[in-house]
Amino acid sequence: MILKKDTAQKTAELLLQINAIKLQPQNPFTWASGWKSPIYCDNRITLSYPHIRNFLREHLAAQIEELYGKPDVIAGVATGAIGIGMLVADYMNLPFIYVRPEPKKHGRQNQIEGILEEHQSVVVVEDLISTGKSSLNAVKALRAANAQVKGMLALFSYGFDTATDNFKDADVQLHTLSNYQHLLQQAEKAKYITKDELETLEKWRSNPAQWMQ
Repeated sequence: MILKKDTAQKTAELLLQINAIKLQPQNPFTWASGWKSPIYCDNRITLSYPHIRNFLREHLAAQIEELYGKPDVIAGVATGAIGIGMLVADYMNLPFIYVRPEPKKHGRQNQIEGILEEHQSVVVVEDLISTGKSSLNAVKALRAANAQVKGMLALFSYGFDTATDNFKDADVQLHTLSNYQHLLQQAEKAKYITKDELETLEKWRSNPAQWMQ
């Protein structure tokens, strides 16, 4: 996973500024998985801020070109990455598709929406990586359609070991604009959190499934 330090810090700063990432060590969130968490991330909020979404699309596009050249298609993972994926595709003047968690129950029963030809090269755009399972489900669908998946670019990752293992097992390259380490550094620097809260956030990251159990 390649991170550009300046971009990673700026991305974390912007996400914190608009509360796309909220840090509440004293009043934890409950994720859909049931995990208790001192952090909650909703990067779709970035779409409401033109200067921030432009920063993100341009840096995602630059990283895609640096890593892979120009793919044939950009794919977004529904629903969180449809918006940012479309912005990246538009900026790169490339076709865009998105991948549902599962095929529709009606109509053409598509899982992949848009035009994808066999053997086209695809880069997948995600907004957030936690365990990576939903993201890799999209890759599985693309590969089943005989697409050549070059890799995945995400705005942010928690950096869980289980995600690293899942991406390795699936043989998928993952790169992100920012991650949990840079987020904590920026949050402490900007005084979003105290040293005690920083310690709590670091403890959660080491074993999120068992935190507060």
